[in-house]
Amino acid sequence: MAKPKGVLFDVDGTLIDSSYFHALAWWQAFRREGLDVQVSDIHRCVGMGGDKLVRHLVRDCSDELLESLKSSHGAVFSTFWPALRAFDAARELLAACSGAGLAVGLASSAQQRDLDVSLGVLDAEHSIDAWTSSNDAEESKPAPDILLACLEKLDLRPEDVVFVGDAVWDVKAASSIGVPAIAMTCGGISEAELREAGAAEVYDNPRHLLENLERSAIGRLAADAAAG
Repeated sequence: MAKPKGVLFDVDGTLIDSSYFHALAWWQAFRREGLDVQVSDIHRCVGMGGDKLVRHLVRDCSDELLESLKSSHGAVFSTFWPALRAFDAARELLAACSGAGLAVGLASSAQQRDLDVSLGVLDAEHSIDAWTSSNDAEESKPAPDILLACLEKLDLRPEDVVFVGDAVWDVKAASSIGVPAIAMTCGGISEAELREAGAAEVYDNPRHLLENLERSAIGRLAADAAAG
């Protein structure tokens, strides 16, 4: 039976401790092309799709250079796969949302092979109803395409869900389609920046959100779903 309400989760930096690995992978990709880009500037763009991240950081980037950078990033990031870990209580948070009667979707714009690794690290397939990858969206965050694709897979509307992410770009994507955003600072972005972008609630990490789940927007959504 379809669930009437749901929660969408970003993956990188939200459930999986990978944001800084992505920043380092992009840094190495830029260095291979002779481009000197600060890691801190790269990190602030993590959460965008790779195409937007590159064009934001590199002026007059040709299509050929873009593809080379994306390929290098993917190759370097794959060397970090063995080091990837789920944040504390990430698995339990997904299970709690599912146990509360909510549909759980992973609105990820990661490459499919990277997402497959993250799903293995999470080991929470029994709590997840649908997920997306970069294959499911024409335009990357902060455009809302990936959220809309996940909603379609869950057969839910924007007003039926909340979105949990860690980046300013997550919050902006959710806000653009009227979805309340819960943000977490474990991806390395400050509470002040996340709130300025429009986050309704901010928590430190999955454990912090899990401990406050009933009082959160997720808890209120679950109560509405139970009330029918």
